[in-house]
Amino acid sequence: MNIQGRIALVTGGSRGIGRASVLALANAGCDVAVNYLHTSNEAESLVREIVSRGQRAVAIQADVSREEDVKRLVRTVEPDLGHIDILVNNAGINPGKPLEELTLADWNETITANLTSSFMVSSAVLPGMRQRRWGRLIFVSSVAAQTGGIIGPHYAASKAGMLGLMHSYASLLAKEGITSNAIAPALIETDMIRNNSKIQPTVIPVGRFGSAEEVADVVLFLARNGYITGQTINVNGGWYMS
Repeated sequence: MNIQGRIALVTGGSRGIGRASVLALANAGCDVAVNYLHTSNEAESLVREIVSRGQRAVAIQADVSREEDVKRLVRTVEPDLGHIDILVNNAGINPGKPLEELTLADWNETITANLTSSFMVSSAVLPGMRQRRWGRLIFVSSVAAQTGGIIGPHYAASKAGMLGLMHSYASLLAKEGITSNAIAPALIETDMIRNNSKIQPTVIPVGRFGSAEEVADVVLFLARNGYITGQTINVNGGWYMS
């Protein structure tokens, strides 16, 4: 499906998988809102790159774990670009901690940043999608949702919750022209991987880390396809097979 002229919002869009997804959508003809929390230089540089190619783009700072920030984010995107058609819920945190040191505060912070944020941003864009009877919800989950992963139960639970949220939206919105899908990456070569000597590609059957662009390829695929919904696409080099 041609998505040229569609409006996309990518949370956590200034680096890593988010940045690659922004570029993939822009290259396909979408106008893109780049949400970021702290990395303003990266976000603004990315916007300039997209604008230089002839597409519209804006960078918007917002903490998507805060309800007021989410409302402001969506209110800012719509006057600048238009109503949001494609949402990539990518923002999140991955604070590793030994099991015996994990606290309720760690749990609450991770669930809020990864899962509750996805619910709040989706809730903010869904009224417009439902009114126009067209939309794409894409959740960037993790292999940790399927295997427990290597970061901890707080992270695994937050990413597994995203799959449940995705399934519910897919079921409830299937007749309204809105699809809802997830991507479950594993060991994608981002800053988290590059800066952790304990994480080695030997655990991946294909023998290497994945690239952010390989995940972004799937983001674009799901944005274009109106018949796939309720699915989790595994981008994990064969670590988890379903």
